[in-house]
Amino acid sequence: MAKAKTAKAAYRCSECGWQTSKWVGRCGECQTWGTVTEAASATPARVVSAGPVSSPARPIGQVDVRSAQTRPTGLDELDRVLGGGIVPGAVLLLAGEPGIGKSTLLLEVAALASTPSAEAAGSEGGNVLYVTGEESAEQVRLRADRVGAITDRLYLAAETELSAILGHIESVDPGLLVVDSIQTIGTSEADGAPGGVTQVREVAANLIRVAKERGMTVVLVGHVTKEGSIAGPRLLEHLVDVVLYFEGDRHSRLRMIRAMKNRYGPTDELGCFDLSEVGIVGLPDPSGLFLTRREEAVPGTCVTVTLEGRRPLVAEVQSLVAKSHLPAPRRATSGLDTSRVAMVLAVLAQRCKISMHEQDVYVSTVGGVRLAETSVDLALGLAVAGSTVEQALSTSLIALGEVGLAGEVRIVPGVQRRLAEAARLGFKYAVIPRGSLELADGPLKRADPQLSSYEGMKVMEVDSLQQALQVAFTAP
Repeated sequence: MAKAKTAKAAYRCSECGWQTSKWVGRCGECQTWGTVTEAASATPARVVSAGPVSSPARPIGQVDVRSAQTRPTGLDELDRVLGGGIVPGAVLLLAGEPGIGKSTLLLEVAALASTPSAEAAGSEGGNVLYVTGEESAEQVRLRADRVGAITDRLYLAAETELSAILGHIESVDPGLLVVDSIQTIGTSEADGAPGGVTQVREVAANLIRVAKERGMTVVLVGHVTKEGSIAGPRLLEHLVDVVLYFEGDRHSRLRMIRAMKNRYGPTDELGCFDLSEVGIVGLPDPSGLFLTRREEAVPGTCVTVTLEGRRPLVAEVQSLVAKSHLPAPRRATSGLDTSRVAMVLAVLAQRCKISMHEQDVYVSTVGGVRLAETSVDLALGLAVAGSTVEQALSTSLIALGEVGLAGEVRIVPGVQRRLAEAARLGFKYAVIPRGSLELADGPLKRADPQLSSYEGMKVMEVDSLQQALQVAFTAP
């Protein structure tokens, strides 16, 4: 009698579900280490028959959207990032480094949402439930006393079991639930320790289900890895409606929130906050925080205007080029994309004949701001070149433009808003890519083909990085 074939053991990635016939240390799909484990033998697919529906399907035009309107949180900067406020039934994930101020921010939001006069998210009763799994209730109460977040409708619970949290939801009936953090919550219905892939997925799925059923807004706090990504399964980011990153220098009071995913609003807005001992407040005009106030010009500095959503931010790029005593000169960056810095250095060396193969190059931004937009390339090139030749740019000059591999300077969007913000702060000169003024409307239409003025600011157009160096260093 022939032997029956046994099912071959398969291995599955716990992050993305990728399968392989043999074990590997790194997932071939999501490239995550240590997530490929042995899976059970494959079972034949089951046929699912039709069952009862929760509600009949309707034409999309007859769906009532009044209950899904955004409601302000009370913090204007957070509402800017969220697209006007939070939506009932939405699930938000807030991630950030330890000690950055996530708990302080959410405690402030919870207090504002529970006050009777606040137009914040919540049920008619305005109840808010704050679940802490990392701290005791007494520790959270001390922080609430310090920031002034003591209200009658803000309920606090120190729990690490999912079933207990669901019990608190039934008794409190909150319109807003804050879970700090999801990595500390576990359930006996799933295998593994709290914070594991299986536990995080099970806890998040149950909280999302409850949020949709009750129309309750849920805010989950997430940890980040040493690489800066959100810890836990990647599936968690796909399940939630909004993913926010809370970032900033721990030695500075400035904090920023970026939306990496938002089903209800834009993902390119930036919210700025000032974190102090008495709480956290929004900064509606943060441009001055990213500049160094000095009377005399210093070689190696250049000011640019970056665009975060609809908000222009004036920021300063600093560079220091020094003689290297190492076989491989050092390249250190802070607040800028390392690959973009390396590209601009290569263009300076090849197209502008500014050699730095024996020089250490240090590049940084002021105020802890992170500049990821390509419009910073021109200011970066001018700052590095000025530090190399020991020549300072005018303190009243800004530069914006994308640098290509051929040395050309490309047009960037939003020139009108950028120049208007620079003029508001008192800058007198601007170096921009040629052709930018023709794309702008209104007062930016130039009259002189070589030079244009905008609200008292002289605008100089350039074609290449080499021409920008000549124009910028000859400006008054």
